[in-house]
Formats: sequence, structure tokens, C-alpha cells
Amino acid sequence: MRRATPSRLLPPAAVYLHPHPPLRPYRNGGSIFKFSEPGPLPRFSSKPRWFMATSLPPPEWVEPFNDVSEVVSTRQQLEPSPWVAQILNLLDGSLAMEANLDSYCHKFLIRLSPSFVSLVLQSNKLCEDPGIALRFFYWASKQKSYAHSTECYVSLVELLSSCGNIDRIASVLKEFKEMGFVMTLSAANSLIKSLGSVGMVEELLWVWRRLKENGIDPGLYTYNFLVNGLVNAMFIESAERVLEVMEGGRVGPDVVTYNIMIKGYCKAGKKKKAMEKLRDMELRNVEPDKITYMTLMQACYMDEDFDTCLGLYHEMEEKGLEIPSHAYNLVIVALCRDGKCAEGHAVFESMIQKGCKANVAIYTTLIDSYAKSGNMEQAITLFQRMKNDGLEPDEVTNGVIVNGMSKSGRLEEAMEYFEFCRGNGLVVNAMFYSSLIDGLGKAGRVDEAERLFEEMVEKGCPRDSYCYNALLDALAKGGKIDEALALFKRMEEEGCDQTVYTYTILINGLFNEHRNEEALKMWDMMIDKGITPTAASFRTLSIGLCLSGKVARACRILDELAPMGILPETAFEDMINVLCKAGRIKEACKLADGIVDRGREIPGRVRTILINALRKAGNADLAIKLMHSKIGIGYDRMGSIKRRVKFRVLFDN
Repeated sequence: MRRATPSRLLPPAAVYLHPHPPLRPYRNGGSIFKFSEPGPLPRFSSKPRWFMATSLPPPEWVEPFNDVSEVVSTRQQLEPSPWVAQILNLLDGSLAMEANLDSYCHKFLIRLSPSFVSLVLQSNKLCEDPGIALRFFYWASKQKSYAHSTECYVSLVELLSSCGNIDRIASVLKEFKEMGFVMTLSAANSLIKSLGSVGMVEELLWVWRRLKENGIDPGLYTYNFLVNGLVNAMFIESAERVLEVMEGGRVGPDVVTYNIMIKGYCKAGKKKKAMEKLRDMELRNVEPDKITYMTLMQACYMDEDFDTCLGLYHEMEEKGLEIPSHAYNLVIVALCRDGKCAEGHAVFESMIQKGCKANVAIYTTLIDSYAKSGNMEQAITLFQRMKNDGLEPDEVTNGVIVNGMSKSGRLEEAMEYFEFCRGNGLVVNAMFYSSLIDGLGKAGRVDEAERLFEEMVEKGCPRDSYCYNALLDALAKGGKIDEALALFKRMEEEGCDQTVYTYTILINGLFNEHRNEEALKMWDMMIDKGITPTAASFRTLSIGLCLSGKVARACRILDELAPMGILPETAFEDMINVLCKAGRIKEACKLADGIVDRGREIPGRVRTILINALRKAGNADLAIKLMHSKIGIGYDRMGSIKRRVKFRVLFDN
């Protein structure tokens, strides 16, 4: 008995998926006919082909899953239909795609049900090409007796939202609204989630209203999707109102709800409100989880609020929560950036003891912190430990080692390690060069620094502002201010960013060479280019002006900085200190009187500053005299007029 060969396009389990397959006769002993799986018509059929075609049953709807509960166990189990893979193979994006789908469905007498179409739209293959998904969606709508269901539209919106295709989502939703489907809870959940992810708040709220209009009470998931959508679109106040409804209603918020709100507050820069929400959770007996703390720690870290970041870490420890490696990373980096490398090291050891492996980034942070604090021995010890743990240092780690050695005076070792990295094919970037140029410059080896600077171009390493600034600093401090100015011009010609530090170096160098007017022009150039001065840059300018006898000019420039939001806290203290150190006590007293008269500082603080400045400058007698007098804080009465005792009185007696 020879059976007809099935088509190679037929799915392997088609016989189970198609309860009534097309009848295909075959000869058995010349007279008996049986029926097998679908296949091509044999040549020996006694009936004409048109008769066989008209006798075929109508196409059958296929579903996305097979019920195999009776085969496997008494418990209902579903398996994906093999037809799904066959249809996905036909979705190739070719011009003939729709024709191929028609031919295939006609050949095997199948129609794709709305549930089947919905499942196909959820496949990963179509997520990569929403254009094919749309073509398939509209092809399916043209099947005979077919009508898209709610779930088809929901699946399509979900797919398009994952691609961020807002225009197409709007078009599909318009059709969906016109179809007048009844909104179900599951459909609303999916739509609110999808629309919220792309910030389509108006459409999201339309879904919410339809849900309420259909008399369906939203559940916790629905509320959470709504809050998340509002937060993603930065409608924080609207999200707050939804949270208030939840807190006073039947469906109370859970940890996910609060985590979403905390995320929103942090994104909006409202860290204080985010912290308050953490305390609200505790009052409502909603236990915060690791996501709650991680979100807050990240926000505190970004605000450089390292103390709060560390406090949240300790709370996690006390509550026995799992601490992810990223949390350790944040705390260690925060402590190291705050100059607390020993505390950061303690957290590092705690992390290791709890079985959490360190990575190269954490090691590099600790090594850099120890190097910057001057403890190069501990930095090298950690570097060796990292290698013993099987972690290979990257270019950042190697750069940190070279930088630390250069700054700690171990210049020859830094040069040797630099050559070792270069000789072994390791990446040598601009950080290596800038560290060595800076170290050579500070050691007075300016010619070597210049040679290394020129070598960068030969080695194909682009020079950044750090490299330029390191050489500028070396030239300026070495008394080669004209060469520094030439390098500054070259820096501008090469399009390298000139930073506030670049200008600060040159202003300081020009003042040291008594080229005061050029220094002031350099300051004006910096302001004209829109580079915001820092407290350090003004300190350099004000000290230079004070030493050149232009105290009033320094005060005027300080007044000009106030509207820019730049208020150096120690500006007057620095100027008084430098004047006292230079032996210009009368000018320092005159400046102190001007500060008080203009109401810039309270007299008591100015008095303390001047006393300390005199003491540090070696004028202990004048410091004691000022301390035991009523100068600055006392008053003299002349008739009915009461006047404060001026600081300049210090020299009258």
C-alpha cells in the first residue's frame, strides 16, 4: 500500500489540528479507499478535478494552541500550534507575502482565527519589523467571514509601542475607537501599559474612561499601569492624584505603586518628596524592597548627597534585604568621591564576605581613591589583589596607576609602567599622557613634557583638554608664559575645548609675570565665550588684583558675578588673607570696612577672618589688639549719633 506524499509545507501535526482534513483517496488492492493526511491528488482519480474541488469541505478556523490535556494528563495543557511557525515563515516582507499567505491558506483549507492573529502579532520576529506586522494585520482582516477582535488591536498596539512608533499607534487606535469594541479589563491593562510606555497620555486616559463607562472596576495592576504611564510622561501631579485615590479607596497601593511614584519624583528632581514617600510606605505597612532603595540611592548619588546614600545602604542591611552589586558600587564610589577611601574599603570587604564578586570598576574606584589620598602603597596592593582575583586591569585602571604614581612623585615608576603597557599592546589613551605630562611639568622637566605631548600625534592618540591644560600649567609655572599663550592659540585652532581651568592657568601665569592687564583681558575673554567662572578661578583673579593694588576692581568683578549665580563663599576671606600675608594690613582693614558697610558679611565674621589672617601672617600683636578691642563690633557715640568702630582704627593708636 503506497500512500500519497504529503506536501513539504504541511505542519508536522496537521492531522491533529485539522479534525476534518481534505479527503485524499489512494488505491489499496485496487478497490478499497481510505483517507490520509492532506496531499496532492493522485493521477488515478476517476473523478474530474472540478468535481473533487467542489466536494471539499469549507476552510476551517485554526486556533493558536492545541488542547493536549487528554494526551498528557487530566490537567488541561495547551501547546503552541505548529501552524504558527508555518505562518511566521511566510511573513518575509516580500512583495508577494500576502499572495503567499492566500495561497497557503487556500491550499490547506484554513482560516486564521482572531486569537491566532493576535498570537502571531506577539512574536519576537514581528517586533523587529512593525511594517510586516501591519501588513499581516490588514491581510488578516480581508479573510472571508473574519473580523478583528479586541485582542488583535491590543497585540498590535503593544508591538508598535515596543518600537516607539507613535504615529502608527495613533492610526490603529483611531480604527479601534471606530469599531466600538467593549473594553475589557485585560485589554485595558495592556493598552494602558503600552500607551504609558510611549507617553501617549491622552489616549491612555481615553482607555481609562472607557473602562469606567463599561462599569468595570480597575484592579491594582490597572492602577499601577496608569500611574506608571503618567510618571513616564512626567505628569507627576496627575500621578499623585491617582495615588491619593488609591490610598483612600478600595484598591490600596502596593510596593510597586510607591516605587513608581518614587521613580517619578527622582526623575523630576524632587528627592525630598521621594524620601517622604519612603516614610509613608512604612506608616502604611507597605514594606519597601530593594528597588525602592536602589532608586533613592541612585538619586542621592546623582545629587552628591553621599551621606543619605550611605544611610539608605545601612537601612537595607538592617532589614536584611538583598543588596545588589550595583548598590555596593554606588556606596563605594560615593564614599571614595567624598574622600572616605577607608570607609569605602570596609564596604568592599563586606561585599566580598557576602559572596558578591567585585568587578574591575569597583577595584579601579578604590585604587584611584587611595592614590588621590596619597596612599599609593595601598593602591598598588589593591591593584595586585585585583589581578590575583583573575580580573584583568583595563585602560582606566592602568591610567589610574600611572596618574597616582605621577602625582605621588614616583615619576620613574610611572614612566616604566607606561612603557610596559605600550610594549605589551595594551591601550594607552590620553589619560596616560596627561598624567605623565602633568607629573613631568610639576617636576620641572618641561622639555620632556613637551616631547611627550608631541609624541601623542605620532602614536595616533588624540589630545584632549586635559593634555593641553597639563602642558599649559607646566609652561606657565616654569615661567614660559609666551609659550603657554602660543599653545593656547594652537589649542583654539585645533578645536580642542578650552575649559575654565585653561583660563585659570593662564590668568595665574600672567599675574605672576606682572602682566596684569593681559590677565584681565583673559578673564573678559572667558566671560565673553560663555564659560562660567568657578570659585577657584575668581580666587586666582582676586589674589592677582589684590597683590597688584586693585582691590576695588576685584570687588566690582565679584559684584558682577552675583547676577550669574556665582557667589564664592570665601572670596573676601581669601582677599583679606592675601593682603595680610603681603603685609598690606591697612588695605586689608579698608577692605573689611567696605565689606561690612555694604552689608555683605556680618561684622563679627569679618572680625574673625581678619584676626585669623593677622595671626597666620605673623602679626600676632595686631591680632591680639583686635581681639581685645571693640573694633568692628563696638560703637562710638558722638552726641546723638551712634557709629560703628571701623577696622582702620587698628592703626590710629
